[in-house]
Amino acid sequence: MLKSEGFKKYFFNTSWLFFEHIVRLVVALFVSVYVARYLGPDQYGLLNYSISFVALFSAIATLGLDQIVIRELVKDRNKRDSLLGTAFVLKVSGAVLAIAILAVGVQFTSNDLFTNLLIFIIAAGTLFQSMNVVDFYYQSKVQSKFSVQVKFWTIMGISLLKVYSIYIGAPLLWFAFLVLLENIILASGFFLIYNLKGLSIFSWHFDLDMAKSLLKSSWPLIFSGIFIGIYMKIDQVMLKEMVDTQAVGLYAAAVKLSEAWYFVPTVIMTSFYPAIIEGKKISDEIYYQRLELLYGTVVWLAILIALPITFLGDWVIQILYGIDYVGAASVLKIHIWAAVFVFIGVANSKWLIIENLEKFALYRTMIGALCNVVLNLMLIPKYGIEGAATATVISYFIAAYLSMLFIGPTQKNFWLSTKSFNLYILFKNLLRFLNERKI
Repeated sequence: MLKSEGFKKYFFNTSWLFFEHIVRLVVALFVSVYVARYLGPDQYGLLNYSISFVALFSAIATLGLDQIVIRELVKDRNKRDSLLGTAFVLKVSGAVLAIAILAVGVQFTSNDLFTNLLIFIIAAGTLFQSMNVVDFYYQSKVQSKFSVQVKFWTIMGISLLKVYSIYIGAPLLWFAFLVLLENIILASGFFLIYNLKGLSIFSWHFDLDMAKSLLKSSWPLIFSGIFIGIYMKIDQVMLKEMVDTQAVGLYAAAVKLSEAWYFVPTVIMTSFYPAIIEGKKISDEIYYQRLELLYGTVVWLAILIALPITFLGDWVIQILYGIDYVGAASVLKIHIWAAVFVFIGVANSKWLIIENLEKFALYRTMIGALCNVVLNLMLIPKYGIEGAATATVISYFIAAYLSMLFIGPTQKNFWLSTKSFNLYILFKNLLRFLNERKI
């Protein structure tokens, strides 16, 4: 059982994360709206198509290492330099591999040279994302405030650059460069903050045996990440190929608002992930009580977000994006309900890692990706952007929730997720949690 001091530690860490994400959400949202208005649906669609295309290959760059490295750092902090050094080398190698595969992938599209140029400029940013292993270190120590500072000032700086770019009438190509520049600044910030805290990346070293061990644990997550990229971004890629870039622009505008909330479960689970691991060490009872509380919290937060947006979607789109994007409202009112299953999926993914069941994440995301592609092929020709939104919600429901019922070791987690919709259970666990800590 965590003591009051321990709880305050996690609460303080979560507060930092929420503050940073809320500020980033507000700033990034309004700047993206400003950019969307400036570029118009057609160019904005082309930019988001390029970002989505790169996202299909980003899982190869990360190599599924993120949560694995955090888990290992929590278990043994003495391996810090070898873990971070090995993870860094692996992620750089993964980024190079991802760009090479992407170069092959663009050959199977109808892209012109300009579109491919946008894609490769954005893809170059994956090389610099390797430095986020510093973020993993601070997450493992529940000291996210240091990473928050880097992310906060990066997004503020890039947002100012985007506003200035609009002011001087910058072309579409420049906004692709800003995506790359954001990754460069973020990597530089992580390097700086790590050194300012008396540590040095030059003490990192690569360990071949550790690399094999990490990849042995992460390989299911690599493929899982690929399939996540497919069922999260394939809709925009398919809309461009099956309709046009303007449809992508309208769809992307709605998705920006819908996905803006996806930080909520990530923040909660990131901050309390070490507490859940420690709970498992204490007893199964405490472990599952904490899981029940967290599952119920993220599910009802998603519902509370989705309900008002369902009724106010038309007003929100018209106020933010203007008359040119009015067609995005119907997409927003459908797509926002994907948040319920995304929130469940984020929570479940941590459970799979703790239980060393990473391979089952691969199975369910494979199912979700396949469903999304098939549903998009069926629904986009008939219903356009609304069909793509519907396909996304259904595929998220199947991948993050329903699939667990049909996979033996994950059935317990299916029922745990189902109980999260019960408000009575949520309040009971919350009261027990607060009572234990005498808050």
